[in-house]
Amino acid sequence: MIQVGTLLRVLDNSGAKIVSCIKVLSGYKRRYAKLGDQIIVSIKQLRSKRKAFSKVKKGEIYNALILKTKISKKYKYGDNISFFENAVVLLNKQNKLIGTRVFGAVHKHFRYTKYLKFLFLAMGLIS
Repeated sequence: MIQVGTLLRVLDNSGAKIVSCIKVLSGYKRRYAKLGDQIIVSIKQLRSKRKAFSKVKKGEIYNALILKTKISKKYKYGDNISFFENAVVLLNKQNKLIGTRVFGAVHKHFRYTKYLKFLFLAMGLIS
C-alpha cells in the first residue's frame, strides 16, 4: 500500500527515476493507495543519462498511476499478484502519459479500466 511519503520508481521514459507520494486521490481522508489508483507525486531524482533532455524537472508535481505494489492484490478467483517494487507512471493534467514507453510488465487488471492504453505501451502482460 502506498501512503504519503512513500518513494516510488518511475516506469516510463519521461526522465524521472524516483518520485515521492504527496497525496492519495479519490476519497475524503483516504490514507492508502493500491494498484490502479491515482496519486500526486513530486520528482525527487532524475535519470542520469537523460538530464539534458528530460521532459520533467526535479521538484515538479505531477499526477501518477500506480502500476506495481509490493503488497499483494487478492482476487475472488484465488489469484494473488505482487511485485518486488512500488512503481508508477507519470500523467499530465488530462490523465495522458508523459512518456512514450512503459518499461516492464503490467498486470492484466488494467484491461478492464480506463487505462487500457498502458497495456499497449508496456513491454509485457502479467496474467
